[in-house]
Amino acid sequence: MDNKIISKLIEINAIKLNPANPFTWASGWHSPIYCDNRKVLSYPDAREVIRDGFVKTINNHFKDIDVIAGVAMGAIAHGALVAHALNLPFVYVRSAPKKHGLENLIEGDLKPNQRVVVVEDLVSTGLSSLKAVDALRKANANVLGMTAIFTYGFDVAKENFDRYKIPLYTLVNYNELIDYALSINMVSSSQLSVLKNWRENPSQWGK
Repeated sequence: MDNKIISKLIEINAIKLNPANPFTWASGWHSPIYCDNRKVLSYPDAREVIRDGFVKTINNHFKDIDVIAGVAMGAIAHGALVAHALNLPFVYVRSAPKKHGLENLIEGDLKPNQRVVVVEDLVSTGLSSLKAVDALRKANANVLGMTAIFTYGFDVAKENFDRYKIPLYTLVNYNELIDYALSINMVSSSQLSVLKNWRENPSQWGK
């Protein structure tokens, strides 16, 4: 399943690798990789592969789930597809409360003590994803864990999830991606060392 998902993400240009001409993230970091999982929504076959990957992962790692929660904005559609496949209620968590109306941070019908699995599209440091966990816990939800399409596997992300005592299961991780890219000659052996070095210190890489 991992290689099928990686192959599909590369095919639709949701993941791009370019060690020779790095991308610049919004944070200012320079990076040889750019991941835009929003592209998945435009391709029905890719949506299906990702949905099925989420369903398999959730069934393998979680039991007695009451609600699926998507993290806004990138994981709302994926979370809804997964909830529908599992025949479960769905809510989504905003990055900030609405500034009008009911000023909701969580949209949907979430009851106290319900067992929730969070669906996310991308995990970098984990801080924005874990803000959703904070919101759900403040609403008295029992957050069982999180699943995401992709993670860079930064040490700081692992530390943050450990601190929250939240298990994270991803469909694809960075090491799997670059190993697959090498196997299909998408990158060379020399580029592989660049890609590995970036992940060790991404904030300083390229400076």
